[in-house]
Amino acid sequence: MKKLMTHIVAGYPNLETSEKLLKLMSENGVDFVEIQIPFSDPVADGPTIMQANQKSLEAGTKVEDCFELMIKAVKSPGETKFLFMTYFNILHHYGVEKFCKKAAACGCYGLIVPDMPIDEEPQEKYLENCKKYGLKAVQVISPLTPERRLKMIEKVADGLVYCVSKFGTTGQTSELNPKLSSYLKKVKKYIKVPLAVGFGISTREHVDAVHKEADIAVIGSKIINILNQGGIKEVEKFIRSLK
Repeated sequence: MKKLMTHIVAGYPNLETSEKLLKLMSENGVDFVEIQIPFSDPVADGPTIMQANQKSLEAGTKVEDCFELMIKAVKSPGETKFLFMTYFNILHHYGVEKFCKKAAACGCYGLIVPDMPIDEEPQEKYLENCKKYGLKAVQVISPLTPERRLKMIEKVADGLVYCVSKFGTTGQTSELNPKLSSYLKKVKKYIKVPLAVGFGISTREHVDAVHKEADIAVIGSKIINILNQGGIKEVEKFIRSLK
C-alpha cells in the first residue's frame, strides 16, 4: 500500500495551529508526519520552510515545546507515525542520548537529521542511541549519493530511507526530476527498507508518479504555502485530495 508523509514546522505560525494540523493530518489518514524542530540555519530547506523556521524561532518555540507537541500528536486518533526532523546542532546542544531518550518517551517513531553523516557515528553515537531507545534513524540520500555510501547506509537503514528527489533544497516545483526513476532504481540495488521521496512534490500527479517508483510520497513546502494562503481548512481539503 502506497503511503503519504507530510511535514510541519513546530510553532509555525504558532503552537496551537501546529497541534491542530497534526490532529487533522492523523484524522485524514496521513501515514507519517515530520515535526520539524525549528533551527536558525536549516541548510536543506528552501525559502518557504526556512521562513517558517525563522518565524517559529522568533515566536519563542523551544525544543521542549516540540516534545510537548509530539506527546499531543501521538494521542491523535489514527495510525499515523510521527517523526522529528531537525539538524544535528539541536541534538548536540541538547545532548544526543538525552534527546533520543526524551523523544522515545514522547512516542516519537524516528528521527530525520539530514546533516548527521554516518562517518561521525564513532564520536557522536547517534545511531547507537537511536537503537538504544527504539527510534528509527532515518537516513537521507540524494541523487549525488555515491554507491559506496549507499552500501554504508544499507547496513544501518531502519524503518525507511528518505530520498531527496532533486538537487538543491526543499520547495514545491511544477515538474519532478526526469531522472527520478533511474535514480531510485540505483538506490533499490542496496536499500531494502521502504523509500520515501520528497523535495518538490506538490500535486496529486506528483504523488501518483512517486508511488510508481517508491513507497512513500513526502509533501512539505506545498502544505505550508496552502496554510499561508488559505488556512487550516484548505490544508485539510488538500490532504483529502491526496488520499
